Amino acid sequence: MPKRSQSLTLYSGPLSMYGAKAHIAALEKGLAVNLVIVPFTEDHRYEPKHPEVLRINPKRQVPVLTHGAVEIFDSTQIFEYFEHIQPRPPLWPAEPAARAQARLLELKSDEVFFPHVIRLMSLEDRLEEQPAQEAIAQLQRYYGEMDALLTDRDYLCGEYTYADIAFFMAQLFAARKGAPMTGATPRLLDWRRRVAARPAVQPTLVLMTQTLTRQGRPIPQFMGDALGVVT
Repeated sequence: MPKRSQSLTLYSGPLSMYGAKAHIAALEKGLAVNLVIVPFTEDHRYEPKHPEVLRINPKRQVPVLTHGAVEIFDSTQIFEYFEHIQPRPPLWPAEPAARAQARLLELKSDEVFFPHVIRLMSLEDRLEEQPAQEAIAQLQRYYGEMDALLTDRDYLCGEYTYADIAFFMAQLFAARKGAPMTGATPRLLDWRRRVAARPAVQPTLVLMTQTLTRQGRPIPQFMGDALGVVT
């Protein structure tokens, strides 16, 4: 196990959903992390890719985490590592069934919800067409499921967990790509305000807002509201 004195370095991108998940988790854990934002431009994207990202991750993607001799990638694997090296505050529930539910919700954010957002990324200028409408309908259905979970709780699993971090970032990208939450899910809107106000989440919102502004892209209203700026 690396010594606590050894520095954590997280390679992420200015608009990386998965990198943002890992950075938020590090801050929630109170871990001192050296955040390296790898270069990104509209013309060249992440090319040329950062040499450390290429060396460590065969998928050639961020996030990548290094901690002494430990070199890992994938936001969920990074979550698990953080939980081992910094158990407090816990971001997985202690009780096995609750932990299983939280892990499942984190997985569903990435692999059930987010694929519909990816589908919208190539349809942003054709949202009225059937493929986009089908993706939006699936996302709205998922919002309804999450809203139902919040009937008697403030967070998706009762206590704040990695599942909240994952879904907060996934819905942020859905809002950017044409499938925002609506008044049909009021509990989920309240949940988003709670998560957005957390000190560990604010730096990600600042970075993404600055990046989107610099690139001349629209900023979801809730991001501006969370930061107290006009969008």
